[in-house]
Amino acid sequence: MRLPTWPLFGAHRRDWPGMLRKGWAEAPSKQKASSTGLQGVRAVEGTTGRRTLPRPCQLSFGLRSSSMFLKATLLLGLAVLGIHVWAIEMEFVDISKDLDYFAVSVEFAVAWFNSGNTEEQAYKLLEVRRAQQKSWTMIYLMELDLGRTVCKKHDEDIDKCPLQESPGERKLNCTFIVDSRPWFTQFTLLNSTCQQI
Repeated sequence: MRLPTWPLFGAHRRDWPGMLRKGWAEAPSKQKASSTGLQGVRAVEGTTGRRTLPRPCQLSFGLRSSSMFLKATLLLGLAVLGIHVWAIEMEFVDISKDLDYFAVSVEFAVAWFNSGNTEEQAYKLLEVRRAQQKSWTMIYLMELDLGRTVCKKHDEDIDKCPLQESPGERKLNCTFIVDSRPWFTQFTLLNSTCQQI
C-alpha cells in the first residue's frame, strides 16, 4: 500500500495525531480545519498574520492516565517475576563427580588449600561429598573431605602419601566454590570454609 504524501508545512497543515489514529485512511482533501488537533487555528492562506504551528505529533495507543498506573504496576510485577525465575534457574544443581572440568576444579581447590595452609604437611582428597554446578556457568560447588598426610606440601604426588596416624591425625570437611575456565587454565576460588571432623 502506498502512503499518500502531504506537505508538512504551509497552507496544507494536517492533524498528524488524528491521521495516525485514523490509519492514514482519509485523503488530505477530506480533512477539515476544525479537526481535533487544529481547533482554534486560523486559516493562514493569504493572510499576513502570525502563523500558529501545529501541536507536535502524539501517538495514542489507548492509554489513559487512570490505566497508566495499573499498566506500570503490571510491567514492574512481570519484571520482578522474571528476575525471580531467572535467579531460581541460577541455583546449583547436582552433577557427576567424574565430570572432567569438575575434577580439575577439585584439584585446584586442594592445591589452593595446601598452598595457603600454614602447616608443613600436605592434605589430600579423601572423598567428594557434594558436586554441584551453577546453571549456565562453570562455577562449581564442592564439599570435600581432606586428610593430613605425612608428606610435605611441596612434595610431588601427594595422592600416594599415607595419612598421618594418631596423634597427628587430622581430617577436615571443606566447602569450596570455584569459578572454572579450564580452556584458559584459569581458576578462581570464590569462597572456602573448612571445619575439623
